[in-house]
Formats: sequence, structure tokens, C-alpha cells
Amino acid sequence: MEKPSGCTLVDTVPALSALIDSLKGLPREPPSIYIDLEGVNLSRHGTISILQLYIHPTKMVYLIDVLVLEEKCFSTPGTTGRLTLRDILESKTNPKVFFDVRNDSDALYSHFQIKLAGVIDLQLWELAARPFAGKFVKGLAKCIECDSSLSDSEKLEFLQTKEKGKTLFSPEHGGCYEVFNERPLSKDIQEYCAQDVYLLPDLLKWYTRTTDPRWEKRVAEASQLRVAQSQREDYNGKGGYMTLAPAEWYYKRQKYASWM
Repeated sequence: MEKPSGCTLVDTVPALSALIDSLKGLPREPPSIYIDLEGVNLSRHGTISILQLYIHPTKMVYLIDVLVLEEKCFSTPGTTGRLTLRDILESKTNPKVFFDVRNDSDALYSHFQIKLAGVIDLQLWELAARPFAGKFVKGLAKCIECDSSLSDSEKLEFLQTKEKGKTLFSPEHGGCYEVFNERPLSKDIQEYCAQDVYLLPDLLKWYTRTTDPRWEKRVAEASQLRVAQSQREDYNGKGGYMTLAPAEWYYKRQKYASWM
């Protein structure tokens, strides 16, 4: 699998404008844009520190410094028009791939009033691609381990980067989430952030190839439902229920199996 051709930290308005220019006219099938967010208690109760953006056609990763740029992240236009990152995130016709969009959406909506649209939740695609109905969703690391085209050595490198990041930010591993707010951003954290987005296209390709096309609409609808749920006043992004698959999917899968 190809690694990204570069990873750029975007922490100035001119750099952000140049990035917005590069997002114009990208192919939409397959999706070109892959997104993840990191922060301190990423939610309505915490903060957003970094927005990771991977542009698949150019193989470039951008780490947008939300901590530094704040609202300018989403309101700054490109140099050749009025298009902003907010416009892209809220576009229904411009697909954006996330892995478990819920807490990302919660944070974006709560802190910047961004109403995500055109979302493809890769975690739901994995569920749809399974040969049998499942009651629980998988985490990204497990999906990479089981379904990516990475070689054994590449998977080991992925896991090592993942673990190195956890030791820096995860309290359970002796770290602290405040590392996402330290500037300059450490190389280890940059690598951790980058790999969480540039590995997503490989997974999407595999899941869509191995899944009945009728599930595309269901994944899109369930993805947007996750966004809507994350914007509710009673949304809580923590707890065991976050590992549960959509309840109605289990029964749909049972019914779908009877069609075969």
C-alpha cells in the first residue's frame, strides 16, 4: 500500500487558503476526502485540537491546527473564491469519509455549529460488509489488522505508531490528552494523526467491493443518522452502547440473508 506523499501542518491563514484551493474539483466517486479529529476529551465538553484531512488523489495529509486557527479554520476562503472548509463539511454532494463520525460531529457542531452532511461512516461499511449480522461495531485498529491490504511488516509499523501515540495521550497508558495542545506538535503525534486518515481509502475500497450494492444507501442513511444523533441535547459519546451496531441493521441483515 502506498504511503502518503507528504504530511503538512496547516497553522496559518495563507496555508489554509491554499489548502482550500486544492479541494476544488476533486473526484467524488470514489470519495477523495478522508477526515478525523483529535482533541482533549473530543466532544461538546472538550476541545478540538487537530483536524486531519487526507486527499486521496494527491496522497497528501494535512493536519489543520484548530487550536491555533480556531473559527478561521472554517470561515477562511480559498484564494480564488468564497469556498470555505465549512462549505465542504456541510455539503451534501461532496462525500467525506470518517471512521465513527459521532464524537467528531458532536465536537464540530457544539463548538463551531457545523452541521456535517455527505458523511460516509467507514465503521458502518465494515458492519455492512460482514457475511453475517453483527451486534457490535469494530474499532479502527481491528479493521486495519483484519481487513487492510497492509503487509505484516506494515501492520506491525501501524500498531507500533498507534501504541507510541497512546503512551503520549492516553491516561490509561500513562499519557495525557493535553499533548494534542502542545506546540510545536511532536513528530510522534503527527505520525499518529496522519495514519488514522491515510489508511481509510484502502478499507473503503475493500468493504465496498465485497458488499452488496444495496447497502450503499443504507450506510449513507445510517451515517447521517449518527450525525443527527450527535447533535441532540441528550447525546453522550461515552459508554458501552457506543460499541453496539444499529439495532435495526441486525434484523435487516437477517431478512437480507433470507433473500439469498
